[in-house]
Amino acid sequence: MKVAVVILNWNGKQLLEQFLPSVVQFSPEATVYVADNASTDDSVSFVSANFPNVSIVVNATNTGYAGGYNEALHSIDADIYALINSDIEVTENWLQPIIKTFLAEPKTAIVQPKILDFKNKEYFEYAGAAGGYIDQYGYPFCRGRIFDTLEKDYGQYDSNQEIFWASGACFCIRSSVYKELKGFDASFFAHQEEIDLCWRASNKGYTIQYLFESKVYHVGGATLQQGNPKKTELNFRNSLLMLVKNLPKNKLYTVLFIRMILDGVAGIKFLCEGQPKHLIAVLKAHLSFYKHFSENYKKRGNFQQFQYFFTKNIVIKYFLNKIRFFNDLNLNK
Repeated sequence: MKVAVVILNWNGKQLLEQFLPSVVQFSPEATVYVADNASTDDSVSFVSANFPNVSIVVNATNTGYAGGYNEALHSIDADIYALINSDIEVTENWLQPIIKTFLAEPKTAIVQPKILDFKNKEYFEYAGAAGGYIDQYGYPFCRGRIFDTLEKDYGQYDSNQEIFWASGACFCIRSSVYKELKGFDASFFAHQEEIDLCWRASNKGYTIQYLFESKVYHVGGATLQQGNPKKTELNFRNSLLMLVKNLPKNKLYTVLFIRMILDGVAGIKFLCEGQPKHLIAVLKAHLSFYKHFSENYKKRGNFQQFQYFFTKNIVIKYFLNKIRFFNDLNLNK
């Protein structure tokens, strides 16, 4: 199998200085690429001068995570794309379980390793942890992370597991499936495009796997910090657009109506917590959602998964029932 490890970079010279060495050292099975998203710093010249064995792809403009990878991958020939953030530290032999799984399981289209926190390595990291799920209303959560609660890794998720979505922080996909699905939805720009792609893959009958034997460490928030209102806007908007594209038709409008109410509650919560910029971000997300509803409805495929969710309402379970850990959830209820 030809494997391409592709790091999307935007003005990230310092991150490349810190993390690219581990990727080069521990990825002998792959060709390593830096896909530069129209950086204005000297990232490209730094990589060229210091890592002659790393291939460089230069995008014409910065079209975000989704568009950036779509553009770069057009020129990369490989059977497997391992897409990793520039703030990821990989570990020795991290690719071997991934390659083995793709070889042995033809229906497995997407794989995620265990993602731990670079700054606190005993804990799972927010963006992916031990694999992702969504609730009935499209709110994402992970094994090892529900909303802002991160679990300590003591081996509770040391089993390979089929999951609903894999994290874009370290996202491994068959190139054939990536092309079949026409890649990420570039209109998302950033955030939740990987969930949308995984959902579309599931609707085609493919599976997504979490592999605990493969381990990486993620800094997180290197592009947009967790408290950035733009991040809030993109997450709320893209989650709604994802529902429009992928929900079963008989559930679409009921789920969207309830989701709008829940988003309104979240906006009021932001206001009560003294975060009016995040309330404005939710309002902007909804305005953008209305504006782009029709074009995203037209993206719907011929089949949407009926049982797509893994717990009915993670918001109620977390904020009202005070459930903080994945293994305490009663899934499908």
